[in-house]
Amino acid sequence: MKIENELEKFEAMGNDHVGTSFETPMRKDAFKLTKEEKIDIIKDDVRHIMETLGLDLTDDSLKGTPLRVAKMYVQELFGGLNPDIKPKASTFQNKYKYGEMLVEKNINVYSTCEHHLLPIVGKAHLAYISNGTVVGLSKMNRIVDYFARRPQVQERLTIQIVREMQKVLNTEDVACIIDAKHLCVNSRGIRDIDSSTVTAEFGGKFQEKEIRREFLDYIKLETPF
Repeated sequence: MKIENELEKFEAMGNDHVGTSFETPMRKDAFKLTKEEKIDIIKDDVRHIMETLGLDLTDDSLKGTPLRVAKMYVQELFGGLNPDIKPKASTFQNKYKYGEMLVEKNINVYSTCEHHLLPIVGKAHLAYISNGTVVGLSKMNRIVDYFARRPQVQERLTIQIVREMQKVLNTEDVACIIDAKHLCVNSRGIRDIDSSTVTAEFGGKFQEKEIRREFLDYIKLETPF
């Protein structure tokens, strides 16, 4: 009953997380420990969880799980917390004077819900209108991937991607739409396997109705291969 009461307090917050800062909540000492030290501590914590659940960690199939999970958390799933691996997005002069919007659609999104530490899987559609500079296409994918690889809420992720692109390109004319499934909804709780969540952030010219509609029309185009 005590656990249920505690959970009710958190669940009562509802969607209040939408109004929090677009920055990922981080402690000031977040990088005091080395990567290896973090892995070692998390390994012991995962072992404790598994033992508490009654699992036999002497079994050949389970004995390596704590280390595997720890390395996965630090180096893969939550690697985007480390500013040292933030993608360096070099820009170039728009010498060919391309003045229309550029859309990179169907970018794979693999993230983790910060409320239950379960996967968020979907697609991001990212667009910008050049004001004189352009960025390499792969860098757009890398920016999405970097901010996705941390405990997230989808609203924040969408905003972070747009803010970073705006900074890189020195323009407000950036937009992002994400359509994703949350396993905290699909595999637990209500267990609705068909629902997905769509979020959008429109900056600059993308707030204009016609430009926004053009972006949405591009997303609908079928890729022929």
